[in-house]
Amino acid sequence: MEKNGLFIQRIRLRHLHTFLAVAQQGTLGRAAETLNLSQPALSKTLTELEQLTGTRLFERGRLGAQLTLTGEQFLGHAMKILDALNQAGQSFNHKTETPPEWVRIGALPTAALGILPTVLGPFHKQQRHVTLQVATMNNTMILSGLKSGELDLGVGRISDPELMVGLNYELLFLESLKLVVRPNHPLLYENITMSQVMNWPVVVSPRGTAPRQNAEALLAAQGCQLPAACVETLSASLSRQLTLNYNYVWFVPSGAVKDDLQQGVLTALPVITPCDAEPIGILTRVDTAPSTGVQILISLIRKSVQGS
Repeated sequence: MEKNGLFIQRIRLRHLHTFLAVAQQGTLGRAAETLNLSQPALSKTLTELEQLTGTRLFERGRLGAQLTLTGEQFLGHAMKILDALNQAGQSFNHKTETPPEWVRIGALPTAALGILPTVLGPFHKQQRHVTLQVATMNNTMILSGLKSGELDLGVGRISDPELMVGLNYELLFLESLKLVVRPNHPLLYENITMSQVMNWPVVVSPRGTAPRQNAEALLAAQGCQLPAACVETLSASLSRQLTLNYNYVWFVPSGAVKDDLQQGVLTALPVITPCDAEPIGILTRVDTAPSTGVQILISLIRKSVQGS
């Protein structure tokens, strides 16, 4: 039997769900928790998938699982297949009803925290009949989701030219890296150096993300390294709770904590962060005219950013 025929015959939904969970979570452990599986069982399923495809889909190391180039390409196909099955399932529930209208948004975790809360409420005042499906994900998944048709709108970063083919990008703002703590953190009562900061537990984005690269560049310039007491996560809400309730130092893009800093809920450490500002913008497909809902949402995002 030809390789392609063998792949089609033996591929199962569990392979796709496992692949997508690892791509979203960045580690096999977190993916296993998401799917309520043991890590050995998840690893076995992922190995089966890589044997079926005949290539490595992830580079697995001590700090996580990063998509290979082939893995990034397969991601778009996997998302498209699962989305098609989801829509097929939904169609059974709406045989006699008007098909629902929805807008599917993919956003960076920090962008979702810093932008979307001020936008979604006003949107539904204008568009009560539209369901918003919001997913937080890394930038690679946003680009893949837009290209596959899984997403209607992205809020993320511009990428390498070959990854931006077929996509529009509209700059919203530039955000810098901040080191933030709770207002009564002991570091605020000292003359702070970066080496002193690294004596405290840290919350930082996973490897391969732009905020993590900026954090490592900042530390390298100061001759420092991340401490062993470190939480790596894409979850902005988890990072915020750890920072508010404990003595963690959060390396975070400024847009995600703008309101917290203005209101005094969090405090930025007085350390120099010379890393280049990261552009955050709106991403859409070139070949697809945005729906009325998408157009209204984009307009509200622009107004929110301009008014901040």
